[in-house]
Amino acid sequence: MAPFVIERGDDSFDGLTVRLWEHIASELELPFRYEERDLDGLITGLTDGSLDLSAAALTITSEREALVDFTHPFFVTGLGLAVADRTRGPLGAIAALLNLQFLWVIGLLLGLLLVWGVLVWIFERHANSEEFGGTPAQGIGAGFWWAAVTMTTVGYGDKAPRTLGGRVIGFVWMFTAIIVISFFTAAIASSLTVTQLDTRVSGPQDLPHVRVGALSGSAALGWLEDDGNRPTAYPTLQEGLDAVEAGAIDTFVHDAPILRYLVREGYQGRVRVLPVTFWEQYYGLALPLDSPRRNELNRVLLDHLASEEWDQLQRRFLGER
Repeated sequence: MAPFVIERGDDSFDGLTVRLWEHIASELELPFRYEERDLDGLITGLTDGSLDLSAAALTITSEREALVDFTHPFFVTGLGLAVADRTRGPLGAIAALLNLQFLWVIGLLLGLLLVWGVLVWIFERHANSEEFGGTPAQGIGAGFWWAAVTMTTVGYGDKAPRTLGGRVIGFVWMFTAIIVISFFTAAIASSLTVTQLDTRVSGPQDLPHVRVGALSGSAALGWLEDDGNRPTAYPTLQEGLDAVEAGAIDTFVHDAPILRYLVREGYQGRVRVLPVTFWEQYYGLALPLDSPRRNELNRVLLDHLASEEWDQLQRRFLGER
C-alpha cells in the first residue's frame, strides 16, 4: 500500500513503513525476510504462526486487536474520498450560483446586513430623518444600504450616522465587517469550488445516497458497513479507482494519504481526492498476541518517531502534509 509499502522492480520493498521497520530491525539486530501478503493475510499470518510481524498501513481496530497485538501507533490519518475528476463546462459557474450551500451563505450575509441596518435606523430615524427617515421600509432600506457600503469599504458618503448611538453602531460594524468579509469570502469560494466538480459527493454526509466502493478486508469497508452503507468491495485499490474513473461508482473510500499518493502517481486529471478526511485512524505494526518483543519494538519505535530522520521520511514519501 504505497507510499507505506512500495514494491520495487527487483522484488524488494521501500516505503514509509518499510523504512520504519528496517530501522527497528537494525537497532535490535533482528534478522528478517519479507513475504508479500494481501490485507487479510497480514492478520491471518500472525494468528496461524506463518508471520512474526506485519508491516504495512494497518489500521488499529478493536476487531483486529482481538486477534493480534499492535505496537504504539506510528501514523495518524483518516479516510478520504476519491471521485471522478470531471469539471463542469461553461454553465458550471451559473449552476454553482444555484447551489444550496452558496444560496445559504448569501442569505446569511443579507440577513446580517439587515440586522445592522435596522440597528442604525433605530438610532438615526428621528435625528437624521433626511438620510434614514421616511416609512420604516424606507428607513431600514437606507440602513441596509449603509451597512453594505460600509462593509465593502466602498463608502459612497451619501449616508452616515450622526447620533452617538448610531456612530457607536457604525464603529462596531466597521471592525466586525473585516471578520465578516473574510469569513464569507472563504465560504463562498469553498462553495463555488466544490460545486464546480461534476460529482455527487462533497463529504461523508453524502455516502448513504451514492454508490460507494472500498478495499476488500479494509477498515474503511468495515466502517462503511457499520455506518449503514452498502459498499462494493474491490480486491485492489487500483480496481476501485478504475471503477471511479469509469463511473461504476461515485466514490472510493480509503485511507487519505494512500489515495492521494495513488492519484498523484497514476490518475492525475482523471480522479481527484476531495479535501476532506473523516474517521481518524492509527497505523501500527502488528505482532502475534502476547509477543515478547512488543516492548522493545515500542521503545525503538517511539525514539525514532521523535527524530528528524522520521520527519524527513514523511516529507519524502508523503510530501507536505
